[in-house]
Amino acid sequence: MNEVLSPPGQLHQRRVRMMLWVAAVLMMGIGVGWAAFFFARGAWIIVVVEVTMAVLGVVVAWLTQQRRTRMAFFVMLATVYSSICAFGLVFDIPDAQVPRSTHHFILVLALSAMLVLRDEAAWMRHSVVGLLFVSYVALSSTTWGLQTQYLIPHEVRITGTWVNTALAMLGLYALVHIMVTEVAESSALEVEMRKGIVRDEFFLLCQPQLTHEGEVLGAEALLRWRHPKMGLVAPGEFIDMAEQTGLILPLGAWVLRHACTQLVTWSQVPELAHLSLSVNVSARQFRQSDFVGQVQAVLERTGANPQRLKLELTESMLVEDMDDIVHKMESLRALGVVCSLDDFGTGYSSLTYLKKLPLDQLKIDQSFVRDVLSDPNDAAIAQTIITLGKSLGFAVVAEGVETPGQRDFLVTHGCHIFQGYLFSKPLPLPEFVAFVRTNGGRKSPPDAAAA
Repeated sequence: MNEVLSPPGQLHQRRVRMMLWVAAVLMMGIGVGWAAFFFARGAWIIVVVEVTMAVLGVVVAWLTQQRRTRMAFFVMLATVYSSICAFGLVFDIPDAQVPRSTHHFILVLALSAMLVLRDEAAWMRHSVVGLLFVSYVALSSTTWGLQTQYLIPHEVRITGTWVNTALAMLGLYALVHIMVTEVAESSALEVEMRKGIVRDEFFLLCQPQLTHEGEVLGAEALLRWRHPKMGLVAPGEFIDMAEQTGLILPLGAWVLRHACTQLVTWSQVPELAHLSLSVNVSARQFRQSDFVGQVQAVLERTGANPQRLKLELTESMLVEDMDDIVHKMESLRALGVVCSLDDFGTGYSSLTYLKKLPLDQLKIDQSFVRDVLSDPNDAAIAQTIITLGKSLGFAVVAEGVETPGQRDFLVTHGCHIFQGYLFSKPLPLPEFVAFVRTNGGRKSPPDAAAA
């Protein structure tokens, strides 16, 4: 490939902002233009509608400039949709001579919603797009309307039909072009990921896990990708695509293999031999029928101590085939592998699940840790998770600890294992080893975030 690729998330957000900028300019331009036209004709109610659209176009532009794209989109959607319905039912009622035309812009809105709401919950995406399609069908298939004095004259509506239809088709073309381009670039990124696995462009960082006394117990292995042209690609930019395309399977196998190899290397150094290494396991990876066999084969091939390997599972896995999950976890435990439930409290938390699962560790999600000092609800949730974990015999690890106050709160309520920027950012392997050697004997953790 000759051009430098950008991560898909950045490209998508850039396109969304561009679309919103264009929408804002059109709202202002069309609003001011038609307001002036109807002002000259004395159609004051239409002038009010068009001026309102122009003003809200300014609001959309400001929100887009502030990168509040979600709010900007919904302001644009509500403004344009209500304007289309008002024109279609009050000002642009079809008759035998002139068809209705303003409703064609609803198709543009529908495609815009599909683009902008791509990462929203399915119910929201489908309900918004569904409402728009139903509205389009209703306005295009009926002569519904309110017979009032505000109906636009025939000679104006004839010209408006050509203009509105042409602009709507131009908008459809632009949005289809954006979507096709995005699909093509996503396919290109998938190809680059496949090449990256072969070219060994992926690597691991280690974020230390420590006790409240500063003893390093191990680390979480975090996957990163350094592309020769894109540079360092954040996990959020490629993990979702890896899940969708199935590339998470070879990537997961690569992480597991390298983690076990690293454990073997540490085992040969007395001051590092006690360290454990946590590996995130995706739902798709865990659902493989031979997953336990894969883990066993890697352990045997590398000679890693299974008791030093921790597999971190997410709560989203727990909604499918609990019996299979329990069986696999019991088989992993029989191998000596430790199982941890990651991001606890954010998904499908259930005491029934916890009672059934052969877990060794719970991790409090950083979204609760972040506001334990300012949000009573988060504080209560964190306390409950700590109490629940201890009562069930699980080790409890707090993620995302960034301040001494958060650490002290957690220690006070019984959590004594931490991971977060207060102690260290994710480190390359040599720097992690240096961190362990520097901090191994420390009896109290630092009071400021690591640089």
